Amino acid sequence: MQIFLQGKLLGIDPFVQDARGGFASLAGRCLYVSLLSEALPRALLKKLGLAQELLGSSGGGQFLTVIPSENLADANAFLVDATRRIGALSGHRMRLAWASTENLGAWSDVRKRLDEAMDRWRGPDALEPAGLFEPFVPAEENEYFAGLHRALPDAAAAVYDPESPGLLRQEGEAHWLAIHCAPGANGQATLDELAERAAGRKAWGILRGDADQFAARLNKAQSVEEHIQLSVFFKQFFAGEVQLLCSRPEYATKVTVLFTGGDEFGVAGSCDVLLPFAREIERLFQRSSEELLREFPGAEGKTLSMAVALAPYAGACPTSVYAEAGRLLENAKSTGRDCISIFGRVLDWKQLTEAAELKDVMLRLVHEFGCSSQFLGELGAFYRETDRALPARGSRRLAETQQRPWRLHRRLNRVLDGPERNKEFQKVRNGVLSAFLTRGQAQLKLRPSGRVALEWARITEEVE
Repeated sequence: MQIFLQGKLLGIDPFVQDARGGFASLAGRCLYVSLLSEALPRALLKKLGLAQELLGSSGGGQFLTVIPSENLADANAFLVDATRRIGALSGHRMRLAWASTENLGAWSDVRKRLDEAMDRWRGPDALEPAGLFEPFVPAEENEYFAGLHRALPDAAAAVYDPESPGLLRQEGEAHWLAIHCAPGANGQATLDELAERAAGRKAWGILRGDADQFAARLNKAQSVEEHIQLSVFFKQFFAGEVQLLCSRPEYATKVTVLFTGGDEFGVAGSCDVLLPFAREIERLFQRSSEELLREFPGAEGKTLSMAVALAPYAGACPTSVYAEAGRLLENAKSTGRDCISIFGRVLDWKQLTEAAELKDVMLRLVHEFGCSSQFLGELGAFYRETDRALPARGSRRLAETQQRPWRLHRRLNRVLDGPERNKEFQKVRNGVLSAFLTRGQAQLKLRPSGRVALEWARITEEVE
């Protein structure tokens, strides 16, 4: 009898965010998770003497395979040993969970049984006690993960080997992953180098993206073939399109891939290219999903949400920025779907397009009409959140700002009063003014897309 065997790596985020050796260690841990979820199920099939074609899907920290019922005991023994080794290597941040069930009944019933079997890994009883309190030396482990990242592209070819350092041995063909690294003076570019390459403000950031309701889309699959088809589509899209996009001249030297797999991706790069990169990935995803998922009813899995976290200062901890990008992504997905979190706002993709157009209008005032770039900083004083962030502005000035809005409009007119008074200048100026009004002239709150456009223009012009 055929047995479906599903595996999943638990504790990926705690494991990745435990990186303490700088950017290379963070990127290496992301790479390690991707490689392990590809190499482990292949090693399992090889151990059981089964064909690799029995692997249905893999990547993104999970896999699904088919094995004969007589091999189930050996498979469980292999996975028990693997999870103990993974736990010891990761300081018990990460471990393997798995479930199995017979290939009986409709796929929806099989799927339900697998999900129920996975529930046994939840809660305190799911912890593996053996070796839980053994000493853990993070510096050595971080050096291994950093070295794994520095060994790219050769490191993308790896097989699971319990006797090798890190449980992986370089061998065979490279796995289907996006592995682009921006070149640097001594090999791969550092975060400082990525920041220096930014046009405008010299800063770097991290972009993370995730398909909306991916699990719900898989759960609606009517057959195992459909489940595999969906899994392969998402995996190949993110790995292929991210890698291809990184090869374009405008991104090749400014972006380094952290991970791709399953339904998500993450990249680090110069702050000026992250939003254009996000918009292009979203455009490609919409085009691909409309073409390849049109026969699947419902909106699940057909939209993409993202988040950008910029380093707050030079020398910021990359792990903290990575974690912040994850938090912002969760915030965006809980707010809605098909959106992006950036500069403290969650916008849908249409609003981000509006913000991009308004940003270009603001920059036209500087480049074509001779306005000082400092006017972008002046505009930033018009919304309340900036007032709270600037302690130099006293309470009296703040009250005056909020209670006498006509003074703001008069000041705004002076700020935007350029050397030319032609119709084109008036059109551009009025376009910027309209971004600050939501319902009337007394409303001081900046539109969400206007706020993003302003911050976008400020980092482009390096205005603090």
